[in-house]
Amino acid sequence: MKKHTLSKSTFLRGIQCEKSLYLYKHFYNLKDKITPQQEAIFKQGSNVGVLAQDLFSGGIDASPESYFNFQQSVLDTILYLEEGETIIYEAAFQYDGVLAALDILVKEKDGWKAYEVKSSTEVKDTYINDAALQYYVITNSGIDLKDISIVYINNQYVKNGEIDINELFTIESVLDRVIEVLPKIPNQITAFKKVLQQDSIPDIDIGMHCFDPYSCDFIGTCWKHIPEYSVFDISNLYKTKKFELYKNGIISFDQIDLNNNNLNANQLLQVTSELNGDTFIDRENINEFLKSLTYPLYYLDFETINPGVPIYDQSRPYQQLVFQYSLHMQESIGGELTHFEYLAEADPNLDPRIDFVKQLVQDCGTSGDVLVYNIGFERGKLNDLMNQFLEYANQLSSIIARLKDLMVPFQQKWYYTPEMKGSYSIKYVLPALVPKLSYDNLAIKEGGMASNTFYQMVVGEFKGDIPKTRKDLLEYCKLDTYAMVRILEVLYKFK
Repeated sequence: MKKHTLSKSTFLRGIQCEKSLYLYKHFYNLKDKITPQQEAIFKQGSNVGVLAQDLFSGGIDASPESYFNFQQSVLDTILYLEEGETIIYEAAFQYDGVLAALDILVKEKDGWKAYEVKSSTEVKDTYINDAALQYYVITNSGIDLKDISIVYINNQYVKNGEIDINELFTIESVLDRVIEVLPKIPNQITAFKKVLQQDSIPDIDIGMHCFDPYSCDFIGTCWKHIPEYSVFDISNLYKTKKFELYKNGIISFDQIDLNNNNLNANQLLQVTSELNGDTFIDRENINEFLKSLTYPLYYLDFETINPGVPIYDQSRPYQQLVFQYSLHMQESIGGELTHFEYLAEADPNLDPRIDFVKQLVQDCGTSGDVLVYNIGFERGKLNDLMNQFLEYANQLSSIIARLKDLMVPFQQKWYYTPEMKGSYSIKYVLPALVPKLSYDNLAIKEGGMASNTFYQMVVGEFKGDIPKTRKDLLEYCKLDTYAMVRILEVLYKFK
């Protein structure tokens, strides 16, 4: 069987950007490197797809032995259909040079039905194009599909014992929406084939399509002409406005007309600070913030996981579940530090939350402010814990009432320096205020990596040195709260 020209994924890529399609087919080596976080997302999607097969148990798997051998899957699918199989996983079909693999094909009493599994919690618009191509290829391959549905995660499901897959998943027919877009499919296929036959890369400039519906994996190639720090880095500026500046030939800060622009005060501060190399310090507001702090002061940071398929009882899909914290305590301004920490056991049978709560309420004491960086996150997790463990509601409520947000002086631009690059993230604020303190030398450098690492440990997918990696997790989280200590020290210099 002749190898396909387009697949479902390349078809969808073409809808987003024909240049991306061409680069993928002819210059694959230019594709951006996949990050560990992206790999974790892909892995989770694959796991969800396999789990959903239990909705229709007893099927036969037509998956290829390798990603490059889908033609064998097409032949196997034909064979399984001829042999009378009624449930086929990863059924593959090819028509007019287009390959479409389907998660689950089922023959029910009223005929064949197609099911495509997604790890999201809703039916997104892009899934309709996905399903429409599948429907087009499958029906033109001789299968009379009676329906096509998206299977997705029900984020209101609460695990209680073994996973109830009929409660975990929602099945939604999209046949009517597929029929609406189906007439466009043949012309799109023809157009994309012509694109692939071109002798040169399509001349398509960067734009909103680079991020819609997905962030393109050729950003590193198509955005080479954009400086590392540009108008696209202006804080809290709508993407549409950024591209408006770009279309008008404005890329770097020195091209911005400071007397005729639509930037707000904070955005203009970022631009002028970069151009002039100035540090801005609002001593009055910083002083008011510092006066509001009550000692002993507790510097607190949480780490969480948010598995799509719940691991622990009384948890929901994608619910952020705490598994670690670091806490530095200081009795007075500039006083000695006492450090507390918690890291859960990576055991799927041991819900980390209850021991987390027990130790946290003890370590946080009963008086003094609890300083966090981005109060919405820690407050939200504490509220979740309070609702889950009612016996600790009063203690957790008391901690919530004591929360103060160290991010505020930087979010409000009371302190701003060019090194912050328009961001008030602690990963930018720390090197700007305390250059000698850095995450660069840590094995685990940011929260997403910490979360993925612990999740892999819990589900048995981690391949590294577990005792060493637990130390790395503790070291990372400890730096988060120690960084807050050092940042506050800098602010006190302007009192």
